[in-house]
Amino acid sequence: MTEDGNWFHRRGTIGRDGWESVVDDTTPGWAHTGIRIGELGAGERLALADTGVERIIVPLSGSFSVAHTEEGSTTETLLAGRRSVFDGPSDVLYLSAAATAVITGSGRVAVASSPTSVVHPTRLILAAETPVELRGAGASSRQVHNFGTPEALDAERLIVCEVITPAENWSSYPPHKHDEHVPGRESRLEEIYYFEAAPTRSSGDAAAADAAFGMFATYSSDAGEIDIAERVRTGDIALVPFGFHGPAVAAPGYDLYYLNVMAGPDRERAWLITDDPAHAWVRDSWSGQDIDPRLPYRAEGEL
Repeated sequence: MTEDGNWFHRRGTIGRDGWESVVDDTTPGWAHTGIRIGELGAGERLALADTGVERIIVPLSGSFSVAHTEEGSTTETLLAGRRSVFDGPSDVLYLSAAATAVITGSGRVAVASSPTSVVHPTRLILAAETPVELRGAGASSRQVHNFGTPEALDAERLIVCEVITPAENWSSYPPHKHDEHVPGRESRLEEIYYFEAAPTRSSGDAAAADAAFGMFATYSSDAGEIDIAERVRTGDIALVPFGFHGPAVAAPGYDLYYLNVMAGPDRERAWLITDDPAHAWVRDSWSGQDIDPRLPYRAEGEL
């Protein structure tokens, strides 16, 4: 269990070395996944100095340049970002486990990671190449950007995607788990949720940004005891080592975003889940319902 006795962390409470938040294998009770959240201004930089870690660099807001070094050679890659996480996909960069990097630019950036000694090629994934999935239906409609899933990216352990949930909708629902190895049915995966929230596009109320929130819950399974029931705001992080997780609910007036980072000890890199049997029937109720017409969210103007 984490040092403060829970698996939920408010914005900025686990920062170090210039990063707003850091989760990695030095976090108590944590082994397979990591995340770093940084905020940069003009002329500032953040370093990723270690090898033996595969990473995906994800612009949250703004654009960034990544100078990455591997086998003595340095390459600079520009990530054309976005105004906010609610403006559709961004360019992202998968960094091989043999690479170090320095990030410069202006805005907020996330770095998802997983320790490994296996080297897969560094790869730029353009926003236009990102698979966009509209999942669920009705009030359970959400938008998923699958740039770091096994179908989209060659990686060793890391599975990463991001989810947009429009105001009043539910996602990560029905509650589900992935904390035991059941061949072909369920995989063991740690999971990180990084959250952002904002007033809906139609509100135009930028003054309400600091008040924007959603709700998130996680509860126990046979694999272990856990209880998260929190109001989540921009910058908050939930760690899910085991247990049923969901729903993530966007409050009326506010859209909700989360970045999911997953990896685990199983040989196969796969996202296989088991719904909570008490709520699994909800999936059948979506039959005949349309996807929320507000989706998909796309960029509103240029950076």
